[in-house]
Amino acid sequence: MTVANQKGGVGKTTSTVNLAAALAMHGIRVLVIDLDPQGNASTALGVEHRTGTPSVYELMLGEIPLEEAAVTSTASPNLLCVPATIDLAGAEIELVSMVARESRLSQALADEHLDKLDVDYVLIDCPPSLGLLTVNALVAASEVLIPIQCEYYALEGLGQLLSNIDLVRSHLNTALHVSTILLTMYDGRTKLADQVTSEVRQHFGPTALRTVIPRSVKVSEAPGYSQTVLEYDPGSRGAMSYVDAAREIAEHGASGAYRAGGR
Repeated sequence: MTVANQKGGVGKTTSTVNLAAALAMHGIRVLVIDLDPQGNASTALGVEHRTGTPSVYELMLGEIPLEEAAVTSTASPNLLCVPATIDLAGAEIELVSMVARESRLSQALADEHLDKLDVDYVLIDCPPSLGLLTVNALVAASEVLIPIQCEYYALEGLGQLLSNIDLVRSHLNTALHVSTILLTMYDGRTKLADQVTSEVRQHFGPTALRTVIPRSVKVSEAPGYSQTVLEYDPGSRGAMSYVDAAREIAEHGASGAYRAGGR
C-alpha cells in the first residue's frame, strides 16, 4: 500500500508509521519503505539512516537486495523498515537515465524477496511530490492510501494526484487503485473540519475510513523521541485512532473488500 499525497504536512509519514505500528502490535508483520529523502519515517521507527547506511537508495539502484536493506524497528519485532538516507535526494536525477526507471522499486519488492522477510503488509511512505520516486511507489503497489487533512485546502491538488494514479494504472500497473482515504488532523471544535469530512465522504463513499485522526500534540511529539505515538503514549486519542484505522484496513483486506488487503 502506497501512502501518497503531493501536499506536504497532511500526515503521510505519521500515518504510515503509526498504522504500521498498530498492525505490528496485533501480530501482523509489516515492512515500511521510507521513500522520502528526509527520512522521517526511519526516525520515527528508531532506524539508523545516516549516510553510508544500507538504504532504499542502494535498493533501487540494484546494489543490494531487500533482505539486506530491511532492518527491524525498535517499535516492534514485527515491524521492518528500509530506511532513507540523504543520498535518496539525488536518486530522481539518477533514475532518469536508467532502464525501466519507473519499475526499480517494484523489481526490488518482488515476491521472492518479500517471501524471505515473511511480511504480510508493505507500506510505502512517499515524498511530498509527484516525481519519479512517487511513480516508483505507485508502480510497486496495488493500493493507494491518501491522507487528507481536515482543512480548507484539503481537496486542492487532489485531482492531480488522482489523474497521476489513473495514468500509472493505464500504462504501468493495472492493479493499482485508491483503496483508502484517511482523514487526518481533525479538530472537532471547528465547523470546517465537519464540512471537509462530509465533502470527502460524499465524494469517496466507503473508500474513506470511518475513523478520523484527531489533531493531537502527542502525535506531533512522538517523532522527536524516535517513536511512534503507540510507543510514546499508547493511551492517547491519537494512538487509539490509529489502532482503530489499522483495524478497519485489516478488516477490509480480510473481507476481500479491497482487492489486496495484504499479501
